[in-house]
Amino acid sequence: MSENHAKGADEKFCESCGSVIKKQAELCPQCGVRQKLEGKNWTATLLFCLLGIIMLNGVQRFYTGNWIIGLIQLLTLGGLGIWQLIDLILIIAGAYRDARGRLLVK
Repeated sequence: MSENHAKGADEKFCESCGSVIKKQAELCPQCGVRQKLEGKNWTATLLFCLLGIIMLNGVQRFYTGNWIIGLIQLLTLGGLGIWQLIDLILIIAGAYRDARGRLLVK
C-alpha cells in the first residue's frame, strides 16, 4: 500500500494501490493501473443534443455545466440550428468538453 500522505485538492487516491496521484492522471505512476475518468456521460450528452435539434436547443450545454452558452442557444434556437449541429459533430467526434474542460466519458 501507499505511505500515509495527505492528498491535495488536485489529487486523488489510486483505485488499485492507494497511492496519491493527480486527478487528471489516466494511469497510476506507481502501479500502472488505468484510472476511472470523471465527467459527464457521452451517451446522455448525445441524446440531449439530438433532443435539442427537435425542440429544446442547448439542453446538452445545461447538462454539461455550460449555463450561459446553453441559455444563448435556447434563446437563438441553437444559432438557427448551426450551433446545435456543431455540438453534435463535436460530441460524435469525441472532442466535446464539459464546463470543467473534461472530455465526456463513454
